[in-house]
Amino acid sequence: MKLLVFNAKPYDQEYFNKVNKQYGHIIEYLPEALSLNTVEKAAGFNAVCVFVNDDVNADVIKGLKKLDVGLIALRCAGFNNVDLSAAGDANIKVVRVPAYSPNSVAEHAVALMLTLNRKTHKAYNRVRECNFSINGLMGFDLYNKTAGIIGTGRIGTELVKILNGFGMRILAYDLYPNQICTDLGVEYVSKEQLFTQSDIISLHCPLMPETEHLINQQALELMKPSVMLINTSRGAILDTNAVVDALRNRKIGYLGIDVYEQEAGLFFKDMSDQVISDVCLQQLLVYPNVLVTGHQAFFTHEAMTSIADTTLQSLQDFEQNKPLINQVVAN
Repeated sequence: MKLLVFNAKPYDQEYFNKVNKQYGHIIEYLPEALSLNTVEKAAGFNAVCVFVNDDVNADVIKGLKKLDVGLIALRCAGFNNVDLSAAGDANIKVVRVPAYSPNSVAEHAVALMLTLNRKTHKAYNRVRECNFSINGLMGFDLYNKTAGIIGTGRIGTELVKILNGFGMRILAYDLYPNQICTDLGVEYVSKEQLFTQSDIISLHCPLMPETEHLINQQALELMKPSVMLINTSRGAILDTNAVVDALRNRKIGYLGIDVYEQEAGLFFKDMSDQVISDVCLQQLLVYPNVLVTGHQAFFTHEAMTSIADTTLQSLQDFEQNKPLINQVVAN
């Protein structure tokens, strides 16, 4: 099978090449994202591999169909950037990596919580300048606080296990309660109850029409003053303008995000020598109680190995006309 990897970074090439030794596919890499402007580069390939910020819309899929591309392989869990209906109409299969490493994302969510709370990033900078004052670095105990987790799939469940270790009360909202979480003492409640009772809220749900701007002005108004909000899921689950207003009004006490609503064209790139015109992002980066990381929650050795292996296994199954266990179809 010939695979073209769009939006490829050096680490993608490293791990795909390493894992591909056991598969023997022909892989080429492009730094450019898949879009209507780059789709022609897929000529001669059986499949394309894309990431979270590639634009796989209906027109792009038509272009892939003309080039006889038969498979779109997402090297991530989310699939909101793919027009699944158009893919179905074009008879192009879509696969994803549903569970590369739930631990990696859950652990990063906790890292954001602890860093924001205990201000270790600020302490690090102070001490490097021989400033050993601890004024302004006070945090709070996680023990006996209430955490609200929206989405208790694989990642949310791993987060439950970690936060249980801190002795936190854990509330959850999910349309499909998870028995593992229930057995761990999680209380499933309504969104409204979770918003009003939680000291920390962490988002672990997919981006779909029902979850877009789930955290909006109305939701924020229900939350406790100085709530901590963590998002390692998808940027558009937060209404960024409403969140900026809530920071300005001191409704949100702490914000930790690994994803951003308008991250396409920004994240995964070195923009340090450029002027960023995104006003919302500029505002977020100014607030001292905001911590932004560049979509790195997934980024561990174990996760990258799993992503490459799952993707290349799907490619092999497609080649051999086997069932695609990680196929995504339109509802």
